[in-house]
Amino acid sequence: MIRRLFLLAAALVLPLAALLFAQWPLRELVRAYALQVNDVAQVLFAVFMAFAVAHASRAGTHLVAGHAPRSRRFMATGVTICVLPWAVFMLTTAAGPVWRSVRSLERFPETFDSGFFLIRVALILLVLLVLLQTLDACRRAWRD
Repeated sequence: MIRRLFLLAAALVLPLAALLFAQWPLRELVRAYALQVNDVAQVLFAVFMAFAVAHASRAGTHLVAGHAPRSRRFMATGVTICVLPWAVFMLTTAAGPVWRSVRSLERFPETFDSGFFLIRVALILLVLLVLLQTLDACRRAWRD
């Protein structure tokens, strides 16, 4: 299930690339909609990055991998000890502003298009995914 979720998130890179590519012709040739396309691309990028960081850790490419089981346990425990306070801090300090943003359906400041709140939600998603990945890596290291 989690693999499918990461694959679905990875598929966001294609529309993201298309939207970023479309900005220039829209701005220079059509002379319209470039800012709106940029707003959508920002949301896609935020969600994509939330999943990408967690997936890089899960795949062992974000941190050093391939050590003996004892050093993996030490490393996983150390990472968990470092990430846990950071995640709790981020969740407690960001929860209020994110909730207010969602409740008001905060808009992009330049275009006043709705959707800016999704970027804030992606921050919470990033922290939760990194926290869950870290705890899972620690659990797996101690289980092996």
